[in-house]
Amino acid sequence: MINNNFPNRTKVQARPFGISLLLLFMLVANGLSAQVTDLQTNQKFESLLDAISQANAGTTLLLRDGVYSAANLQLNKPITIKGSQKAVLDIQNEGYGFVITADSVSIEGISIKNTGLSYTKEYAAIYVTKSQHFTIKDVLLTNVTFGILVEKSKHGTISGTTISGEQTKEASAGNGIHLWDSSYVTINENEVFNMRDGIYFEFVTHSKVNSNNCHNNIRYGLHFMFSNNDQYHDNTFKENGAGVAVMFSKQIIISRNTFSHNWGTASYGLLLKEIYDAEITHNTIAENTIGINVEGSTRINYKDNDFISNGWALKVRGACYNNVFEDNNFMFNSFDVSYNSKLNDNAFVQNYWSNYSGYDLDKDGLGDVPFRPVKLFSYVVNETPETIVLLRSLFVDIIDFSEKVSPIFTPDDLVDPAPRIKPIVRD
Repeated sequence: MINNNFPNRTKVQARPFGISLLLLFMLVANGLSAQVTDLQTNQKFESLLDAISQANAGTTLLLRDGVYSAANLQLNKPITIKGSQKAVLDIQNEGYGFVITADSVSIEGISIKNTGLSYTKEYAAIYVTKSQHFTIKDVLLTNVTFGILVEKSKHGTISGTTISGEQTKEASAGNGIHLWDSSYVTINENEVFNMRDGIYFEFVTHSKVNSNNCHNNIRYGLHFMFSNNDQYHDNTFKENGAGVAVMFSKQIIISRNTFSHNWGTASYGLLLKEIYDAEITHNTIAENTIGINVEGSTRINYKDNDFISNGWALKVRGACYNNVFEDNNFMFNSFDVSYNSKLNDNAFVQNYWSNYSGYDLDKDGLGDVPFRPVKLFSYVVNETPETIVLLRSLFVDIIDFSEKVSPIFTPDDLVDPAPRIKPIVRD
């Protein structure tokens, strides 16, 4: 929960960048100093706080280029704050930047930096609470604990923002875009890096995450829990600490995303835990320790995905039922599928496997010999991780061949009956 006890003292000061007196006079003469203009009345303010206090509902405040030093600016009426990214709100480590508590508030085009750091409060550059129809667009947020923090709000848009922090430890860092108990929010074309989680959802419904780039975050590029009926399309999640985690949710659509270069002993492209009735299609999962790590997830369709050069392409840890893996490319992975149960209730249908060595006598593009994607050695590594050092040895080839001929440790019916001979070419 968010602590709304803001500091009683609000320090507001507008000052231009360090320039000569002559240049300062020229800028003022041309109306380019750190100054706010009410576009409804054409009134000018030297103080951002005064401009917000005196603005009428529905007006637009234009921030001229310059640095505005202020914190905890409460936007409690429907107004628009607008400017170029050379208009900079410097919070000076005093707490929050803008606090939106009204409907139909818009913040566009400005820069915000230097939120406060606290282990008890979630200081954010922009904090939205109990608001509807809010817009945050084309803002630049630097050296922030939390970038944009939204709670109990709906029908909002966050687009075109760039968010970064400077913390290096998970305990002192915050999330780039953090939503809690909200709905019908669109998060589109943002870049988030050097935060704890790039995008975080908790109890968020009917929302969309499209075309974002989350990279080099301390923990997850995307992390969401208890969030139903959401969609994630065309995002890139690369080189994050642990990859992407999707947990305790249902009715999720994940398509056309790239999960790549998430390496580490506890890293994966995508973690699925307790997920139900989901569609995971047309994604690229490449060069991760584990491509998809799935546990306790049921009725998921994995279709038209590319698993390329992962340690484990797919690691199924149990309690996963009635899932379908169809028309996927499994190419050059150390292990295509790892399975820790002798029971199988999942279907593998016409996938391409680069490790397949069968033949196609009738030339229909499908192998005439079924393929068993679970190698015995993957079972051994699950039981004794240290044996991974034997991966390229002749001993491994021998035991894998013996298990293929007469399955004992792996599910007898876990097969792709008619694997594809050639990789599926994507449009």
